[in-house]
Amino acid sequence: MPPTSPSPGAPHSGGGTPESHAPRRTPNRRTVLGAAAVGAAAAGAAAPALLGLSAPASAAPARATPRDAKDLPGGGDLGPNVIVFDPQTPGIQAKLDEIFGQQESAQFGEGRYALLFKPGSYSGLNAQLGFYTSIAGLGLSPDDTTINGDVTVDAGWFDGNATQNFWRSAENLALVPVSGTDRWAVAQAAPFRRMHVRGGLNLSPDGYGWASGGYIADSRIDGEVGPYSQQQWYTRDSAVGGWQNAVWNMVFSGVEGAPAQSFPDPPYTTLETTPVSREKPFLYLDGDDYRVFLPEKRTDARGVSWGNGTPRGTSLPLSQFYVAKPDDTADTLNQALTQGLHLLLTPGVYHLDQPVQVERADTVVLGLGYATLVPQGGAAAMTVADVDGVRLAGFLIDAGPDNSETLLEVGPKGADADHSANPITVQDVFVRIGGAGPGKATTSIVVNSRHTIIDHTWVWRADHGDGVGWETNRADYGVVVNGDNVLATGLFVEHFNKYDVQWNGQQGRTIFFQNEKAYDAPNQDAIQNGDIKGYAAYKVGDAVTSHEAWGLGSYCNYTADDSIVQHHGFATPDTEGVTFHNLLVVSLGGKGQYECVINDTGSPTSGSDTVPSTVVDYP
Repeated sequence: MPPTSPSPGAPHSGGGTPESHAPRRTPNRRTVLGAAAVGAAAAGAAAPALLGLSAPASAAPARATPRDAKDLPGGGDLGPNVIVFDPQTPGIQAKLDEIFGQQESAQFGEGRYALLFKPGSYSGLNAQLGFYTSIAGLGLSPDDTTINGDVTVDAGWFDGNATQNFWRSAENLALVPVSGTDRWAVAQAAPFRRMHVRGGLNLSPDGYGWASGGYIADSRIDGEVGPYSQQQWYTRDSAVGGWQNAVWNMVFSGVEGAPAQSFPDPPYTTLETTPVSREKPFLYLDGDDYRVFLPEKRTDARGVSWGNGTPRGTSLPLSQFYVAKPDDTADTLNQALTQGLHLLLTPGVYHLDQPVQVERADTVVLGLGYATLVPQGGAAAMTVADVDGVRLAGFLIDAGPDNSETLLEVGPKGADADHSANPITVQDVFVRIGGAGPGKATTSIVVNSRHTIIDHTWVWRADHGDGVGWETNRADYGVVVNGDNVLATGLFVEHFNKYDVQWNGQQGRTIFFQNEKAYDAPNQDAIQNGDIKGYAAYKVGDAVTSHEAWGLGSYCNYTADDSIVQHHGFATPDTEGVTFHNLLVVSLGGKGQYECVINDTGSPTSGSDTVPSTVVDYP
């Protein structure tokens, strides 16, 4: 039988028992104390050893230099790092292997790739995904593009540890896994969206080593999902054939087949529906022409948004997008927006000396292959006006070496327009402070506009890589929400010098929050917050009278000084309209401790056993 409380190496089972227990390991970088289990995914069949380079359809002539052009052109080719395949393309496997060879361990490199598959059926493929690599089908439905094979994320590059398998994605494909089960052993910033797995899904690495959590949305997995050693996970508006176990924090909203609510034993948090959702925009082919589909908003959503005829929403031709390339300046991107074009950011790193300014309602900014925006001279990377329906999706913001006050501002200060009918959405937009080099930002994301939906973000002050240190990559706040009626679904925010999340708006809601406090705090004084020991991971402002959150976890791993004490993971005013459900705090191997879970409530963590302290409801 499973143990009566979570323990290292022994994840709970929702209706079954763990197959075996892994030996306890000392927690380190994003450690999860995982379970061993039997079985391993089979490798995909080998493909012909030919190099298959497939050019994007309908490549346009070279465009005029923007500074010399009266008007910037819409549409055009998608650039050299968008690789498009059709079922007749020779050497697909060889090309996939070539890109994986470049990207497998290039955690802080500049390579960026989007692998796009035209509708049809493909056989004998194993698409292994490394860093900054996205794979997607080009149909209106996932079932339009079927890979009889695997889309694989594993952790051989890191000795079987999947806790750094960041920045990669899979979208809009049907998979028929070779072994019956696909392997998707990812960590943060690795969405699995709009996928149909005609079989099972294994979320752990080969060998069932450490894995630290991820995100699934709008997907159908016909078989069972096996998280095994994943310490937390969020699944939204999907359908699963079963869910095998839980370690610390598994959260579901609007998921058919999800396990019943049972936190903390086993630690399942289950909401029948998602209050409001609008799926991420995606590129598809209409005959030979590219278009971008814009799914419609759903309320009280449950299950996938596709599968019964044409999906609900609207679409835009590529001719209405400025197809941006990494050598474009902020002036050029802003000129395109001023002309009334949307932005399609092709893969690469964009250096910006001023913010990209999104000022028109219903503007779409869609990134491919983890297009990365790097502000220079202390600028913001992007600002959004207080207008309806803006959709930001699929890109990474990297802080520059000069401190930016804010990296992404959604709505100006004091924004108060009602966007309930047509909200702004921020989806798969990720922020990094340091790691790829020195970077600083006082606040990563500020949300001022009402009714904004933040649907899957990882906001990360780096704890490893280049340019890392308590003051070197200083970043006080991760996400600050000032707007009312904001909803966050899948909020991952980590390692900030002060509050990771500060929520000042009224009637805010969060479904799933994952956090680690900054590893590198040099001593107790460095994190002291007045009379309070440490800044909470998630702080609700003192003036807030209405707020609700479900499925939240905060972990401490104070490696520079393991005597540091954090008073609590969560801080909130004590008022009837502010409620929290299913919270936990964990000390990773005794590297620092929590005195409470939320405010002054919840048992302290203790020792080095990495056992969560939980609170089911507060107050």
